[in-house]
Amino acid sequence: MRAGLILFVYLEKFMPVVVVVGMQWGDEGKGKIIDLLAENVDVVARYQGGHNAGHTICFNEKQFVLHLIPSGIFHENKLCVIGNGVVLDPQALVDEMRQLEETGIVLEGRLVISDRANIIMPYHGTSDKGRETRGGFQKIGTTGRGIGPSYADKIARAGIRTCDLRDEAYLKDRLLANYQEKQKTLKNLYNIELPEFSSLFDELLSYRDTILKYIADTHVLLRHQIAQNKNILCEGAQGTMLDVDHGTYPFVTSSNSTSGGACTGLGISPKKIDKVLGVIKAYTTRVGEGPFPTELSDEHGQHLGKVGREFGATTGRARRCGWFDAVVARYGVHLNGIDALILTKIDVLDGFKTIQVCTGYKYKGKIFSDMPADSKIIQNCEPVYTEYEGWSENTVGIQELDRMPDNARRYIDSLTELLETPFMMISTGPDREQTIQLDSLF
Repeated sequence: MRAGLILFVYLEKFMPVVVVVGMQWGDEGKGKIIDLLAENVDVVARYQGGHNAGHTICFNEKQFVLHLIPSGIFHENKLCVIGNGVVLDPQALVDEMRQLEETGIVLEGRLVISDRANIIMPYHGTSDKGRETRGGFQKIGTTGRGIGPSYADKIARAGIRTCDLRDEAYLKDRLLANYQEKQKTLKNLYNIELPEFSSLFDELLSYRDTILKYIADTHVLLRHQIAQNKNILCEGAQGTMLDVDHGTYPFVTSSNSTSGGACTGLGISPKKIDKVLGVIKAYTTRVGEGPFPTELSDEHGQHLGKVGREFGATTGRARRCGWFDAVVARYGVHLNGIDALILTKIDVLDGFKTIQVCTGYKYKGKIFSDMPADSKIIQNCEPVYTEYEGWSENTVGIQELDRMPDNARRYIDSLTELLETPFMMISTGPDREQTIQLDSLF
């Protein structure tokens, strides 16, 4: 009996649940990385965000952008879970499901949606756009897709959840109460009229049967998967600097995109998390408004944007580009408890004579080596740079570290030292095989 107890504790302690987080302002290339790592796991679970984020995947020589469904769906026999921390736009979800099915991807038995996930309604998108363009509020550069207002309703305990779809009468009562409140609010604030309630309700019902086929108590499902010693990969959207609590507030998303969000967004105990991996770009980008200390408004920034194809997967907006920010990266390492890093887009730096890395922020004579909370400091600071020699050789598609140019290796080694964290993988291009594998996932 005692030996059996010891064995049980041992298995619990080393349960292989891995969380993958973005280390900057999103767009670090997590889609490809999740797709690669999915080969070695049984379950891929999404824990936060909405269809304002997109993961770009190259599959069968075609490019796909997934907004809600985990990237593991392209791998046979992988279970994909959309957790309770995600907010779902029914139309966006059903459209994405249809597109995947048209390419031959089987969803039944492989896709599961939490019955606790909140639903984005059309009035959420209307509110989002109204606040951004007509409300006189500070513009933060949202996608206008209703993500923030949906999370606001969730916190206000007024949200509609996927489990509410099971009871049509209950669903109608809850939606009507919300509709009446939103109608008055949007009229008073932005002079916007909502469509008739019946059309709103009928539209939601048109997606109801499809969504009901896939919902379940995903907390219980994941608990059973963990008990069976299955490998689970938890993925988030956006990046560390867009976390609603720890990012460059108020220019952030509306959920916790850091590793802690995996526990609340999936219902997994922190004790079950075995490893946290951070995906980080070899330079820095961000979309929308907000402070960006290393932003380049010159030909170097334009070059990064052009070569790196820095356009939003969801909106098509051009991303702002800048040098690698080690203040941001160190903050992400400590905040998320990163065990290993994955470096992406090192090939985009090919051809630069010199490369800059920000190691601190200078503001009113003071050097900040840690991330300040005050966005005014981040907005108006002067980045403190360390310069590195660039390389002229082509690194695209290199699969072995020994084949990298000497200066590229020195750059990678310098980042390792600055962040005091090893790299597990280095991406040298968008395709799966364009990767240097330095360590295994498990």
